[in-house]
Formats: sequence, C-alpha cells, structure tokens
Amino acid sequence: MDILGTIGITLGDPAGIGPEVVRAALESGRLDPRFQYRILGSADGATPGQPTPETARAAVAALEEAARLAVAGEIDAVVTGPIHKARSQAVGFAFPGQTEFFAARAGVENFAMLLTGGALTVALVTTHVALAEVPRLVTAPEIERVGGLLADFLLTRLGKPVRIAVAGLNPHAGESGAMGREEIEVIAPATARLAQHWNKRATFTGPISPDTLFYRAAAGEFDGVLCMYHDQGLIPLKLHAFDQGVNVTLGLPFVRTSPDHGTAFEIAGRGIARPDSTLAAIRLAAELVERKKSD
Repeated sequence: MDILGTIGITLGDPAGIGPEVVRAALESGRLDPRFQYRILGSADGATPGQPTPETARAAVAALEEAARLAVAGEIDAVVTGPIHKARSQAVGFAFPGQTEFFAARAGVENFAMLLTGGALTVALVTTHVALAEVPRLVTAPEIERVGGLLADFLLTRLGKPVRIAVAGLNPHAGESGAMGREEIEVIAPATARLAQHWNKRATFTGPISPDTLFYRAAAGEFDGVLCMYHDQGLIPLKLHAFDQGVNVTLGLPFVRTSPDHGTAFEIAGRGIARPDSTLAAIRLAAELVERKKSD
C-alpha cells in the first residue's frame, strides 16, 4: 500500500486528556491506513490531572517540533492536542492560541480559524480578542479576507459551488440601524463584494440575524457561516457537534487541525474522556492532505 503522507500529532499538555484521547484514536481502527501517524511530545513524568510548569513546557516544545517539521516538509499535517493557554503563556508561549502560533512559525499573515462538525462549518473574522474590541476589528477588508479563505476551504472540500451565510454583528442584524450600523456600513458592502468576486463559485448571503442563522445552516441551507467573533461561531458549533468538532487553521502551507475541546484536567486519567473529536481531527487532516496532493 502506498503511503500518502505523514501526520504529526502533538499530545497537548500531558497532564490533560490529550495523551489518552490520542492513544484511543490511534487504537480505534478508524484511521486511514494509507497515512503514517507520528506522535510528537511525551507524557513521561506527567501525572494526569496535575498540571505543572513542566507539563506546560512539554506542550510548547511539542508545538515547536511540529512547526519545525511541517515547515521543513517532513510531515504533511499537524494535529494538535489541547494546551492550557494561560499555563503555556506563563512559561513563555507568546501567542493568544495555537492558531496564531502556527501562522507565525509559517510566516503567514493571511490566516483564519475555522471550525467544522456535524452540519456546521464556521469561520471567524475575529478570534482571541475581548468582546469590547470586536466592533473596531470587524472591518470590510477582514470580512472579505476571511470570507475568501472560507470559500476556498469549502470549494476544496466539497468540490462544488458553495453557499455561505454572513452573520450580523448586532441583535437582529442591527434592525435596519436601530441597534447598530455595522451591518449597513461595513458587513453588507463587504458581503456584496465577496458575492461579486466569487461569482458562481460561491454565493454569499447576509448579513443575517445570528439568532436564526445557525438553525438554517444546521438544516442544510448553507455550507458555511462567516461569523464576526469567537463565541458567535463556537457556541452553536459546540452545542451542535461538541464531540465531533474540529478546529482548522486556514491559510497555512500545511494542514493543521485540532480537536475542539480543552485540556479537561478535571477528568484526565479517569478513562471517561471521549476521543471522538481527536479522531475527527486526524481523519479530517488526512482528507485535506489527500485533496491537497490530488490538486
């Protein structure tokens, strides 16, 4: 059997559930045998449920190794286990999250966070910033940039014209300006330019009131949703597909995915952590690598 590529898998903080869900995924018999799977990092010396500065350093070291191997072309994809951001930052991790880390190591500025699970796929215009900063950061160029990355991802994955919904920022998408003018002055013009640019390859509809949008998307009306801020996309995604959600970093020269959950220190080592999201992240990484190589 020909090997299609190598997928590197980091364990995340080894005091969390990363090591056990990675092990369960690798032993599941549900991974593509045409790929090699390489574990990066070690859980030696770590006690489940007892995070320390040493376990945080181990998580960061595994990320550095993964980035080095991916940039050098020695692995085709990276699947990252969960880290604890505050603990990692306390030992020198100088990034808001793993998305920003990999973009920096790859030298990429045009990147975005996407999450997919079940019937929902969401991309985020803003990510790890305070909610109070969001209105200032939701600009037309950013909407168009992230919207383009989302369209490209969906076209690559689905292989057909795609339908993208654009969420409003304010309740009721601003209620014709009564509850904010971002929809009128920023989001609608950007949506129109996206629709014109992508023409028949991707339709962009919006801005749509967020309180009804995700119901419509989950029912199959849209292939993807362009969200204005972090929780606008993650709350419905996790409610809809908590155990199957996968985080994807768009715009990298290599594939990077991760399970859409945290370290869960409180249940680490108890044998109750479900590997579904990690399994989905590894399977999606393999799918994306295969599609990339067939282009």
